[in-house]
Amino acid sequence: MWRIRILALAFAMTPGLATALEESAVAVPSGMSVTFVDSSIDSGTSAQRFRFLAPQIGGPKPLTYDEVAPDMQHLCDNFALPRATQAQVIPPVIVISLMEEPLEVGVTSPGIRQYFEAYSPQNGVCLWEAF
Repeated sequence: MWRIRILALAFAMTPGLATALEESAVAVPSGMSVTFVDSSIDSGTSAQRFRFLAPQIGGPKPLTYDEVAPDMQHLCDNFALPRATQAQVIPPVIVISLMEEPLEVGVTSPGIRQYFEAYSPQNGVCLWEAF
């Protein structure tokens, strides 16, 4: 958690970066703090991944998967899908990931909680796909 505080402080002390961090905040039904980190396309599967920082999924009283599942659906329907459909080709799968602290794509850390979910874009909505 201290890394996030240092990162937030660095953003606040750097002109322009604090605004970028504020602009990347995304509202979700649970009301937890969620910040868009990045998006990438997996060259092997053509899945488009949208990664979000969600510190409240960790810490002393972490939110469970069941508590954030509606948020992940919301992020797919209202954040990822509109951005994915701007491309010429809609990806066959959208992956939403929430991470307690910033991590590189594909990196795991036993002390940092992450949740992932996959959806198929169909008829303007995200349909949940079981992994």
